[in-house]
Amino acid sequence: MFLLGYDIGSSSVKASLVDAQTGKCVATSFHPKSEAAIIAVKPGWAEQEPSSWWENLKLATKDIMSESGVCPNDIKAIGISYQMHGLVCVDKDGNVLRPSIIWCDSRAVPYGQRAFDAIGHERCLSHLLNSPGNFTASKLAWVKENEPELYGKIYKIMLPGDYIAMKLTGEIRTTVSGLSEGMFWDFAENSPAQILLDHYGIDPSHLADICPTFSEQGRVTAAAAAELGLAEGIPVTYRAGDQPNNALSLNVFNPGEIASTAGTSGVVYGVLGDVNYDPKSRVNTFAHVNHTADDPRLGVLLCINGTGILNSWMKRNVAPEGVSYAQMNDLAATAPVGSAGVSIMPFGNGAERMLENREVGSSIHGVNFNVHSKAHLLRAAQEGIVFSFKYGIEVMEQMGMDVSRIHAGHANMFLSPIFRETLAGVTGAVIELYDTDGSVGAAKGAGIGAGIYKDNNEAFSTLEKLAVIEPARQDEYTEAYELWKSRM
Repeated sequence: MFLLGYDIGSSSVKASLVDAQTGKCVATSFHPKSEAAIIAVKPGWAEQEPSSWWENLKLATKDIMSESGVCPNDIKAIGISYQMHGLVCVDKDGNVLRPSIIWCDSRAVPYGQRAFDAIGHERCLSHLLNSPGNFTASKLAWVKENEPELYGKIYKIMLPGDYIAMKLTGEIRTTVSGLSEGMFWDFAENSPAQILLDHYGIDPSHLADICPTFSEQGRVTAAAAAELGLAEGIPVTYRAGDQPNNALSLNVFNPGEIASTAGTSGVVYGVLGDVNYDPKSRVNTFAHVNHTADDPRLGVLLCINGTGILNSWMKRNVAPEGVSYAQMNDLAATAPVGSAGVSIMPFGNGAERMLENREVGSSIHGVNFNVHSKAHLLRAAQEGIVFSFKYGIEVMEQMGMDVSRIHAGHANMFLSPIFRETLAGVTGAVIELYDTDGSVGAAKGAGIGAGIYKDNNEAFSTLEKLAVIEPARQDEYTEAYELWKSRM
């Protein structure tokens, strides 16, 4: 018995086949092999053709079925993870009307700001838990104003994962979690966000029908089965955006649990057990995969743009030429905790929402030419990234989150002992590192939705824990953090 998971990213589409009994991934593949194209007709625009996601999904599926030798009839459920905040518009026949406006497209920023001001900041935040911002609803408002003829042909709008589910099943559906990430969900009313729909003049009939995150959401059609080499009738039983799905992949479901990633940018995603928001909108809040009105589970999302990109900049420009990241970490480790007073602000990759959308740039503070070396700068860069995480976690704590445990994949910045130990030391949280990824998590989510697993604990009982980092030297890390914060 096998489970199939898809992860629809903006760089590639990944597919993984998981043995439901052992929890092990038996085959995985992604396409394209080089980074997927993003259409940028104007500065700040970013679009992709939804058909390209489907074509790459077919290629990845073909690979894993060939590699594994699994009989298609032995696949019992399909789960989907997807890039968040994208907009897909289709007509009554399910034909895509325009390229998808994806997450990193910024054209809708002024639309969201005008809506925030017109509706009222407190009213928006108390109902949507966020500013309308540059999310899916604001992207649709841009289409309505700038492409009125096309807008008039729209039957339904979807997120990227909803589109893939439609291609698989013929059903146009979405989830409360999906609606919340697009600013289409009103948490105060527990219904679609009429206040924002009214402001933008959007007919609520354009929204897809709602289904539970874990449920039978349709079955693979004969046509899709023929294209993919799968069996007709396999149920799609789970879908979620990439950040909620990453948390699911790390078995993060309960209040106070944190999932974190640290690639080019860094994400801290924590689960909150009460409906709440940050009055300054420095973090985003969405319905988590297991959210219900009676038992709230909200995913509070902090994103730091300048994370791994700062570390890679230090490698290119500060570290001795030719060293590896592991060697760079060894050199940084020769400097003491706190980098002997050097502090680096990691905000050189654009405006930071955590800083109320200010673009402050990166900066280096406290350098003494007679004391400090490359090692101090390299360590200060990693500490500065972690301290920015801590600063955002403090916002989460102000919202009522008790941060005690951070789950992360053993990848990117979490490969660095300095990074891990600093994060544990300054937050006081236990860091647990796991071997998993989004497509494997989506497969296990499908197992929960199909009833193959009774709950998340059973689904992730075989999740391989690679390391546990306990907090240590907390006074030293706290002192360094307070100095760093005083220099912001």
